[in-house]
Amino acid sequence: MKIHKHLVGTIIDALDEVFEQGQYADKVIQRNLKAQKQWGSRDRRFFAESIYEIVRWERLLAYLVDDNDFWKIWAAYWIRQGNELPDWDEVADVDVKQVQARLKDIPSFAIAQSIPDWMAARLEKELGPEYKETVRALNQPAEVFLRTNTLKTTPDALLKTLTEAGISATKVSADLPHALKLTERKNVFITQPFKDGLFEVQDAASQMIAPLLDVQPGHRVVDACAGAGGKSLHMASLMQNKGKIISLDIHEWKLQELKVRARRDGVDVIETRLIDTTKVIKRMYDSADRVLLDVPCSGIGVLRRNPDTKWKLSDEEIDRLHVLQYEILTSYAPMTKKGGKLVYATCSLLPSENEKQVERFLAEHGDNWTLIKQMHLRPEVEGYDGFYAALLQRK
Repeated sequence: MKIHKHLVGTIIDALDEVFEQGQYADKVIQRNLKAQKQWGSRDRRFFAESIYEIVRWERLLAYLVDDNDFWKIWAAYWIRQGNELPDWDEVADVDVKQVQARLKDIPSFAIAQSIPDWMAARLEKELGPEYKETVRALNQPAEVFLRTNTLKTTPDALLKTLTEAGISATKVSADLPHALKLTERKNVFITQPFKDGLFEVQDAASQMIAPLLDVQPGHRVVDACAGAGGKSLHMASLMQNKGKIISLDIHEWKLQELKVRARRDGVDVIETRLIDTTKVIKRMYDSADRVLLDVPCSGIGVLRRNPDTKWKLSDEEIDRLHVLQYEILTSYAPMTKKGGKLVYATCSLLPSENEKQVERFLAEHGDNWTLIKQMHLRPEVEGYDGFYAALLQRK
């Protein structure tokens, strides 16, 4: 495969932005693709895939060349893909035989699977010996799932529309009636069906959270950590756009993005509110039929999708999140009416962020709450992102 040095140079600059400047890989990729209008689809795919895979395997690649220089790390990636190194000065002193020899002699599981030592230790402690299978699954590239916007179309009609737009997809399973999976990775955001609001890009695991709440048309629902609102939009379609969804977040820009998405999807039951003081929450006590708490978490369950998270995360950050999660659960839960339901959810696999938080909550507030069910979704089991959700009912 012929590669152009200027394209690899752009990859090197992008890696510097991710690792040295702490920027998020998906945003760096997006910005570069926007700037490089002259690139064809092959170059664009090559650029995006290279960044994601090098970020995913950075620790192993640095070990193979015994260096943290991004040109050499790229060279290790290129050799590992089974390619010949180009004759460039930047990679002239990379010893191909040494890289191949090191590939056969990797000193630890954490290096082989390219995760930090602290993360390997934490996963082993919390998940037990099967953590290795989990980590291997988290290193697979994520598949792309779509959620049909049932306010505008049906899964069958959407499949037909996508085919006409040159997008190949397939249905997923009976327990995910509105989900479609791309059979070939393509940029769906530039298609007419997306611009018409016929679907949202949403992982299959994420699509299993909103239905747990059993929202009904006419309900008053609070999505308390809404972000850009993927689950708010899902609930709006399940409610047939009847009732009221109050989507809260501490970031104004995320709520602005939600407004854009809601307009595109034909959703008008969502009201966004910025959490700028604790009064915003307290004013809504005892007011909601349903409350969704998709709390800030480590994101370990979505490492396939966001591989740079493992280099930005730390043990201390997870400990800080534990405090925040419990604070949100205890201070936001009273927004639920008596007899109403609440879902506590994370995209983490760690029991300390998941069932342990719910167990503590029930130990302290069990007089007022009942656990109805819990859901654990694991990348090595279902093949989707890792998610946890607990459905609670207020007595």
